[in-house]
Amino acid sequence: MSKFDSWKRTVVSRMRGETRDAGAGFVEYAGLMIIIAGIFTLIDSLGLDNLISTAILNAVNDVIGGG
Repeated sequence: MSKFDSWKRTVVSRMRGETRDAGAGFVEYAGLMIIIAGIFTLIDSLGLDNLISTAILNAVNDVIGGG
């Protein structure tokens, strides 16, 4: 078996095997958590939390006809 055949078999087995995406879910989850934490930090540091809460409350009141 040539080195190319061995390499080709290894690449194909990694692309189609059970472990093809092993660990990818964790990395994607961690990246998503970092982005979400950054958004919350930005909202808090800019003082937008009260503004966003008030806007949501007003929108809900408009929908349900309260307030």
